[in-house]
Amino acid sequence: MDKIFIKELIARGIIGVNQWERAVPQEIVISITMFVDTRPASQSDDVGDTINYSDISKRALQLAETQKRLTVESLANDIAKMCLEDQRVSKVIVRVEKPGAVRFTKSVGVEIERTQSDYRDN
Repeated sequence: MDKIFIKELIARGIIGVNQWERAVPQEIVISITMFVDTRPASQSDDVGDTINYSDISKRALQLAETQKRLTVESLANDIAKMCLEDQRVSKVIVRVEKPGAVRFTKSVGVEIERTQSDYRDN
């Protein structure tokens, strides 16, 4: 299966359980890999036949900057669900990181993998 990816999209939002994390937006780094059949777009050369990564990036930024989640797990799930709203995406891997959130680390976060079946009947 082909992959469309967005690597290290940087958002600023409220995320975390500590009071200081809830007071000021912080950097959130998002990477998304969507499993999609890109053959229709490769043959037509039409962006309408594929996933528009610019649109996905904008929507992921909007979620990260407005949801005010407590956990990176919850934000990652929000983004995965949004990506899978398009039935052409069979699977998605979402990585959400908080740079500098834990002392002596470059970044901490979570990476989740979801498929269409994970959100059926939800």
